[in-house]
Amino acid sequence: MFNIKVTVYFLIAFLGLSVARADVKPGSLFTDNMVLQQKAIVPIWGWTDAGKKVKVSTSWNGKNYSSTADASGKWLVKVETPVAGGPYDITISDGKALKLNNVLIGEVWILGGQSNMEMPMKGFKGQPVLNSNDAILHSRNNKIRVYTVPRSSITEKQTNSKPSVWKVAEPESVSNFSATGYYFGRLLNEMLDVPVGLINVNYSGSSIEAWMSPENLNQFPEIKIPVKGDTIKAVSRTPTTLYNGMLYPITGYGIKGGIYYQGESNYERPDRYEEMFPALVKEWRQLWGQGDFPFYYVQIAPYNYEQLPPFNKGGKFNSAYLRDAQRKALAKIPNSGMAVVLDIGEENNIHPANKEAGGKRLALLALANTYGLKGFGSASPMYKSLTIKGNEATISFDNVPNGLTSFGKELSTFEIAGANKVFYPAKAKINGSSVTLTSVNVKEPVAVRYAFKDFVVGDLFNTEGLPASSFRTDDW
Repeated sequence: MFNIKVTVYFLIAFLGLSVARADVKPGSLFTDNMVLQQKAIVPIWGWTDAGKKVKVSTSWNGKNYSSTADASGKWLVKVETPVAGGPYDITISDGKALKLNNVLIGEVWILGGQSNMEMPMKGFKGQPVLNSNDAILHSRNNKIRVYTVPRSSITEKQTNSKPSVWKVAEPESVSNFSATGYYFGRLLNEMLDVPVGLINVNYSGSSIEAWMSPENLNQFPEIKIPVKGDTIKAVSRTPTTLYNGMLYPITGYGIKGGIYYQGESNYERPDRYEEMFPALVKEWRQLWGQGDFPFYYVQIAPYNYEQLPPFNKGGKFNSAYLRDAQRKALAKIPNSGMAVVLDIGEENNIHPANKEAGGKRLALLALANTYGLKGFGSASPMYKSLTIKGNEATISFDNVPNGLTSFGKELSTFEIAGANKVFYPAKAKINGSSVTLTSVNVKEPVAVRYAFKDFVVGDLFNTEGLPASSFRTDDW
């Protein structure tokens, strides 16, 4: 009997089955080459046996931090980070040490959204990213690090995301990374001269509901929240499932802020989006526990949505209503900014090739508003007010310190309506920081719309070259 027991024990050990404690395991985000947020108190967490004591040592200050694993085996320490620099190393030990190498301290941003954020520098098949090959070729930069959270759609909250690794920016890693995110991070690194870490957490085709928790979605009773055991028929559009599998496991990792590019999958429900988007941002900020961290997002680009199943047409199926919901959300989301790409949309491609424009405009917002750099334009012109005098309607704008311009072209996308709610093309004239509109068909103007079509090319800019957002003054 004794020999049988011994034989079985060694057989189990030989096969690698669990007969003793597991080695200490950090969360998936904590790997070689990672970037930690500078000048902050940031958490590092992982798992070992319940009740085990874990020690974390950081080379930049020679300090040791300790934690005891809870009943589930999870441990967490909060470490103090210095000003940007490195490389450093971090040692994690529960009796057996694990060393994380080539760690940098710098600025960390999370990248959220759907396919226009996910679209890699190399492009999608048959859908290029403009001038990306040259940018990829020259992408080698030890001070830019990228991390992609693997896809996971599931009905229950996960404690850890699927495994992935931080990668140093170079052609192969950059070619497969978010183009919008990379261009954002590249400009931050260039202007701030500090390491930049980018965490990519997005999924093509995802709806906003997929990135929100069940608790948050309870305020929207029409949304069906899946429960354990339910079949996930639409992996990127089932409420809560991407929150559970991809977002929730990484919440708390020390970041400076977030950028976001999503909304295409919600274009047919603009009124609800106007409420849900601020609710999403509020929840993400609560989860991170860092207050109202900076949050910048891209307004979706114009596109002919009529060509997509179920081929909806007319009314609020015009994606300009979703763009307007995003514009209005600015007033509801503290410490936020919106990058406008009204000038680069493509009528038959929902993924505009000019990804540098969106990434750069997000970076301009961050550089000006988060990092305090001055002397350049950062925000697009935004509708401010409507004044009516006789048959003239005058629109005033914010974010036009040096005035408006059409770069010599005739303004052709303004419309004006009277009390009958019928819009007619308007003759538009720029007057410094405002635009005056008239139409022979409208004697007594009531409302104005600008570039308020499914697909349109914006033609109004501030003198810094940033396009005005589409807008409407009515609520019809």
